[in-house]
Amino acid sequence: MTILYEDNHLIAVNKACGELVQGDKTGDPSLIDSLKAYIRDKCHKPGEVFLGLPHRIDRPTSGVVLFARTGKALSRLCEVFKGHTDIQKVYWAVTAQCPSEPEGTLRHLLVRNEKMNKSFVVSPGARLPEHQKAQEAVLHYRVIAHSQRYHLLEVRLETGRHHQIRCQLAAIGCPIKGDLKYGAKRSNPDGGISLHARSITLLHPVRKETMTITAPAPDEFVTLFGTVG
Repeated sequence: MTILYEDNHLIAVNKACGELVQGDKTGDPSLIDSLKAYIRDKCHKPGEVFLGLPHRIDRPTSGVVLFARTGKALSRLCEVFKGHTDIQKVYWAVTAQCPSEPEGTLRHLLVRNEKMNKSFVVSPGARLPEHQKAQEAVLHYRVIAHSQRYHLLEVRLETGRHHQIRCQLAAIGCPIKGDLKYGAKRSNPDGGISLHARSITLLHPVRKETMTITAPAPDEFVTLFGTVG
């Protein structure tokens, strides 16, 4: 667990690939439990530690995860993440196929299948079961590096849909390296996918100052592409 930023209101961590943000039915250790233990020891808190989770990233993804240490910070951050206003989230994704254009905007309608834990692109006007609803997904990408076999894309999210980056890149024939669920040909050795939450830029929920929290690139990215800005 690597802490990227910490004050009385916020704490940000560089999540490792395969690490759970929050406990689930697997019973595996989670980041939120590790952080609570860290705060309890550091601040000598004898009782329960408050730690709010305004957002999360998928288990096979690495990168920045932001937690709230106060109720005030949590409520304000939840509004920001829900509305996608006053916030910019940047991801890095490795793909075997390169997009036809070096940069562009992707707009799709996505439907989530909860049983499969997967999202699908649907056509406008498609007839859907009553329990399903299509949502617009928008992202902006640019290719920032190449290796002999792979390409590194910088992705900026305009919306925050379930598996949005994974689904939309797969829809243009560029599934993320290791992402078998969305069409990659082979898995990564660690079982994760080559998607990294690179940075979050937002207004501090209490001090109202603009701040950017950046997570260093995973070793795999450095091995493939060297030093990337």
